[in-house]
Amino acid sequence: MAELAGSLRKELNRYSPGEKLPSSRALVERHRVSPVTVSRALAALVAEGLVVTRPGAGAFRADRPPAGAPRPGDTSWQEVALSVETAGEPVPRSVDASGVLATLAAPPPGILEFNGGYLHSSLQPERALAAALARAGRRPGAWGRPPVEGLPELRAWFAREVGGPSGALGASDVLVTAGGQSALTCALRALAPPGAPVLVESPTYPGMLAAARASGLRPVPVPVDADGVRPELLADALRVSGARVFVCQPLFQNPTGAMLSAERRREVLTIAREAGAFVVEDDFARRLVHEDAGPLPATLAADDPDGVVVHVCSLTKATSPSLRVGALAARGPVLERLRAIQVVDSFFVPRPLQETALELVGAPSWSRHLRHVAAELHTRRETLVTAVRRELPALELRHVPPGGYHLWLRLPQGADEAAFASAALRAGVAVAPGRPYFSAEPPAPHVRLSFASVAGTGELAEGVRRLRIACDEVLAG
Repeated sequence: MAELAGSLRKELNRYSPGEKLPSSRALVERHRVSPVTVSRALAALVAEGLVVTRPGAGAFRADRPPAGAPRPGDTSWQEVALSVETAGEPVPRSVDASGVLATLAAPPPGILEFNGGYLHSSLQPERALAAALARAGRRPGAWGRPPVEGLPELRAWFAREVGGPSGALGASDVLVTAGGQSALTCALRALAPPGAPVLVESPTYPGMLAAARASGLRPVPVPVDADGVRPELLADALRVSGARVFVCQPLFQNPTGAMLSAERRREVLTIAREAGAFVVEDDFARRLVHEDAGPLPATLAADDPDGVVVHVCSLTKATSPSLRVGALAARGPVLERLRAIQVVDSFFVPRPLQETALELVGAPSWSRHLRHVAAELHTRRETLVTAVRRELPALELRHVPPGGYHLWLRLPQGADEAAFASAALRAGVAVAPGRPYFSAEPPAPHVRLSFASVAGTGELAEGVRRLRIACDEVLAG
């Protein structure tokens, strides 16, 4: 590399400042070196201020800086450092977090948030949280070091919530985590080595796809319909891919809102058990049930005595984005692996946060809050469904979920969902395009609309009115 850099340094005098240098391919052929060697030699010249690179355009001789002027930094060398070499070619190791960032970023002033992933502040139990935090702060030892697995009382509460009345799980089967995303990431790293396939629902939560790819895993899609994942396709995917992990959301799936039917619940567990595979159950929306939903099915973990299911849940969605307290529940040797990975990553969840969560769920106001959320989400869902069907007939709504906080809409075949999202933003509404929810090619353009992140039904109606403008702009004709 040093020899090539020296040769290129001498040749720079042939070029005027700003003139383009030969392409990397031409340099490979001329000097008979690998593409990686060329990239590193150019990076060395960039670091010296002799060359600048422009993505998609190539390398250019740098302009002569004015005497005494500081040289602007050039970080293009990082493209090589952040790549791996495969068959002599650098391969970027990028992670797409755009789908996650869309739900975390606050919208600009005047923009209605139809792409959010959390309850609006008016639906959050702010008074109850403040009171719980105050009580937690007065507890003896509140700022001390907690057990790495979590406070015993909080582990026991999660065990009752996940295991149900039958007592299928004990506190010793639970680890307290820093929210659901942390638990998902921990489970993926524990269950599959880098480079391994992992089966995912299609479509599915972009945050899980990003976590899988960041862990070096290869998401393999398995289609879902209104009754959840299709068991026959799950069995085929396990057999063909050799995957030993399947991640699913059996209750109010994100983004479709589907609920895994009773018959398919049994089939999924049987198929996974026979394949020797784990099922990661992301139970993110159990506390976002609507008041018209009826009795909810038990968790998959409650029906699984053999340790097939690794259960993930969280308090965050039903409370506040900043109450990042969740749980992992599992049986067998996998629990020790989960514990080890969590300890290495974060040591433990801060004790004041765990104490606050324990105070919150133990107070009488907790059940009142859940009933209030159930009623409000039902009202908002009905408002949005009615407005969409009346004002946006071009957008197809195939399923109305009795839980969760969003609707999944199919755009007309051939429509440009990115253009629709851009037009919606210009009209004053932030929506989530469907592409980030698919790990492979999507079957059609989609958009997801959240009804939990706005102030109320008035903003929902106004948002749909604005979306009509976007439809007229992008979908007309």
